[in-house]
Amino acid sequence: MGRRRGDDRIVVPVDTGRAELVPDPDRPRSWTLLLDDAPQSHVDLADPTHLEFEYVRRLGAALDLIAPPGAPLRVLHLGGGALTLPRYVQATRPGSTQRVAEVDGALVELVRRELPWPADPRLRVRVADARATLESSRDAGYDVVVADVFAGARTPAHLTSAEYAGQVARVLAPTGWYLANLADGPPLRHTRAQVATARSVLPRAALVGDAAVLRGRRHGNLVLVAGRVEPPVPELTRRAAGDWFPGRVLAGDELDRFVAGAAVVTDADATGSTPPPPGIFSVRR
Repeated sequence: MGRRRGDDRIVVPVDTGRAELVPDPDRPRSWTLLLDDAPQSHVDLADPTHLEFEYVRRLGAALDLIAPPGAPLRVLHLGGGALTLPRYVQATRPGSTQRVAEVDGALVELVRRELPWPADPRLRVRVADARATLESSRDAGYDVVVADVFAGARTPAHLTSAEYAGQVARVLAPTGWYLANLADGPPLRHTRAQVATARSVLPRAALVGDAAVLRGRRHGNLVLVAGRVEPPVPELTRRAAGDWFPGRVLAGDELDRFVAGAAVVTDADATGSTPPPPGIFSVRR
């Protein structure tokens, strides 16, 4: 079990480090999951449609806009954390079929015990590597693949290559979508390479994020939306502009200029994402 401190924080060793569940003082029945001090998830057990983290709201907006409201989707989540987005899809698109691949079995058990999700036979959580899960999935089996995988606050190298992106494209339906959380900082080399790599197999894309992050002024999270058909750029732009922390959307010629000169990453030269600067998580979200 772990131990509870005086503030009801739950501290537990898991397979990939130290997990903490911290109660949200502003929202009853809400918790933040941290792994080795890096915020990973925020969950409101009373309202699964509440998305606290900025980048998760951008992922949620994309999930809202890529299909008619309420229509069920087949979703593969690479990375589970506290299952914020699976809970969101479960609440906003009833009847959706979801599979979650989370490599940390002890973390899955912690979340299952302390932050249980509603029982649903269509929502399956498996302890497995993200890329191995992709490689074992059938062709065109999903409408959406959501990638939000971090180890030590970095995306693992084997989830950054063209070979990995090819597997994502293979398991997506012809009109399916790849949604990825990209963490990066100046000069955004990782993000440019990841957009170029994804577009080598899923050529229609948009990048959503805070203007300062997009301009390479600070470290932060950017959301990539990529597929074979045009993304809903006007709607994504409106949602980003109306967020608590307004953001921008790069698409079309603007995204071309952003990516210009970036090389496609292969397994042979893949590296993990840019590490965050020291102290960035000292003030927790």
